[in-house]
This record gives sequence, C-alpha cells and structure tokens, in this order.
Amino acid sequence: MKKILTGAVAAHGIALSASVAGAMDWKPSGPIKLIIAFAAGGGADTQARMIAEDLQANNGWEVIPEQVTGKGGVNALMALKDMPADGTAIAMVVTETLGYNSAAAKDAGLSPADFTPLTTTAGFQMGIVAKADKGWNTMEDVIAAAKAGEDIRFGTMSPKLSDLAFLLGEAQGVEFNIVQVRGGKAVMNGVTAGDMDVGFMAGIQAKGVEAGDLVNLASALSVPLNQTPDAPTLADLGVEFNSDGYFVLVAPASLPDNARAALADAIGESALSGKPSGLLIKAFGGATVIQGESLDMLVQMGFDDAGALMEAAQ
Repeated sequence: MKKILTGAVAAHGIALSASVAGAMDWKPSGPIKLIIAFAAGGGADTQARMIAEDLQANNGWEVIPEQVTGKGGVNALMALKDMPADGTAIAMVVTETLGYNSAAAKDAGLSPADFTPLTTTAGFQMGIVAKADKGWNTMEDVIAAAKAGEDIRFGTMSPKLSDLAFLLGEAQGVEFNIVQVRGGKAVMNGVTAGDMDVGFMAGIQAKGVEAGDLVNLASALSVPLNQTPDAPTLADLGVEFNSDGYFVLVAPASLPDNARAALADAIGESALSGKPSGLLIKAFGGATVIQGESLDMLVQMGFDDAGALMEAAQ
C-alpha cells in the first residue's frame, strides 16, 4: 500500500493535511452526496460504498451514494460540476475520466479547472490478457498469429484503450479487430467465452492468471505488472502511451482548503486501512493514495496528454 503526499513531493501533502487552518475541525454543512460513476454491484461501486460507510462511522458525516453512470464518467462529472463547492458533493471517477474522456467530450466543455481533486484510492493492474488455452504465452505469439493471417479480436472498454490497441497494432505491423464493450467484466467474459482473443483487463484477471486459466501477455502500464513482472510494457512494444490510471475522488472547483484537506485525509485513510483496504489489495494490488499538488499535476497531465494520444491514433 502506498501513500504519496506532495509538494515538493511529501512536504506539500503534509502541509495540506496538517497545517490548513480548521481542517481537523471541518464538518460538512449537511449530508454529503457521493456520486458514483460506476455500475452498481461491481468492485468500483463496492469500494465507493465502503468509503461512504467509513466516513459515516469514523467522522459522523452522513454520506449518500448515488449512481450517475455513462460516457466513461463524464455524466458524473457533469452532475457534479455545478453543485455547491462546500464539501457536500463529491464524485468517484477514474483519472481517465478527467483526462482523455473529458478532452474527447468536447461538447461537455470539461477541464480539470472545473474540479478540485481530493485523493486517489488505488491504481489499476491493466494488462493485455488472453485465455491460456489459446496457446499464447507472450505478445510475440499474438503478433505472429496476426501476421500469419489470423483475425485477432481485441477487447477494450474505453475509447482510450481502443486507441492504444490501434497504436499497438500499428507499432507491430498488424491490424487488430478492436471490439469495444462496456466494462472490464465484459472484456473478461468475452475472452473467457472465446468471443475475443485478447483484451485489456484492469486487475479483474488476477484470479484467472493465478489459476492458470488466463495469461497476462503484456502490461498496459508504464511499469511491469505486479503479478507478471516479466511481461513487456507497451513502451517495450513500441507504443509511447500507456493506460496508467487511478480511482479518484473529486469535488467542484474552488473547494475551500480546509474542506479539501479534511475530505482527502478521511478518504485516504479509508483506502489505506479502512473497510475498502482488503478489496483494494485483492482487486488492485493495494491502495495508492496521491493527494495535493502531485494529484493536481497528475490530473492536468492526463488531460494535456489526451490530445496527443487521439492525434496519434487518427
């Protein structure tokens, strides 16, 4: 489990948590609406609801979860954007929502300036995965099959991942049949059923890989996968972009510093040692808590880099 504070990486985060006037005494003026950008019943939704329970139990704050799904989290951000910036409205999305998805949804007019990032809770172990009985042990095996004329159906669950799949094929001199579906579970089901040959999965594949039913062929991150450290990264395969990302909680823009510090601390502690911690270890390799200036930079960088990825994939 990791806690990344900032500012000069750690100093600013410590200052944000400890020296903001009134942070420890801050209380919301009423119930906190927690907008959840994920479908009910999945791991992300469960994580958000566990955080809500911790905030109520540990801080006495009433937290009301509310599902607002669709458009890769953009609908959730649109619902949050004009709510009061007083700590009574927050949302759980992923950094891809604040980056690629916001940049791509030009009609929505969203940017990081519309929100106050609070904290991340966990990252994704995003891999390119195949069913073990395909007989592919490496990404090289997949590329060889494609070059031999096999139609490789590549499952993705977002436009960004579809762009990455396209660029991977381009870098390797092949063309994948990209099949975009809704959610990582749909990709795993597709691969397991044989409707897809490979696909992006963000940690949901861990049990299958451990059991020998699935194979992590590559890491879609900037670093190797925890479970399969020898699998190549996208950079090793000739792609300069990656799918690094995190679950992140945000509030409307201009949230007061004391409210930001109190909410970030409470949610971060919940991820690290509260009810969600076991789930985060099992599904996402543990909590990763990024706050303050480092989180601001991470969110802005994701938004700025989105245009370059979209342009490269055209």
